[in-house]
Amino acid sequence: MTDNQAAGSRFELPIRVYIEDTDAGGIVFHAKYLHYMERARTEYVRHHGIALRAGLADNISYVVQRLSIHYAAAARLDDRLSVSAELVACGRVWMEFDQKVTRAEDGVMLAEARVKVACVALDSGRPRRIPDSIRSLVDQDQ
Repeated sequence: MTDNQAAGSRFELPIRVYIEDTDAGGIVFHAKYLHYMERARTEYVRHHGIALRAGLADNISYVVQRLSIHYAAAARLDDRLSVSAELVACGRVWMEFDQKVTRAEDGVMLAEARVKVACVALDSGRPRRIPDSIRSLVDQDQ
């Protein structure tokens, strides 16, 4: 796969809104959407058989480099959500995801984001080439 080439394969993670996710009015706090999206990206990788602990043992970590988010509607206490992660582009040291949070009951889109994740050396924080296991994940999604 070359830089900026689209990858595909959308992954969906169900999530329930708990009291800890909300403000006093029962509305989800804006930063919680980022937690939901992080979980969906992590489960996307796990779903494809990539062990994240193995990466840590190999001095590899992933950090959010860039994030653009649009909040369209509020999630509320006890809502069932569907959080998607779709790998849409990949470079030598980064991956880019499109993500959406929708309410499961009616399919209303609550938030959407474009998230660029960089691969870095855990000990130094310096950019590092994406491991072959991740690259093969990208290639199989085409």
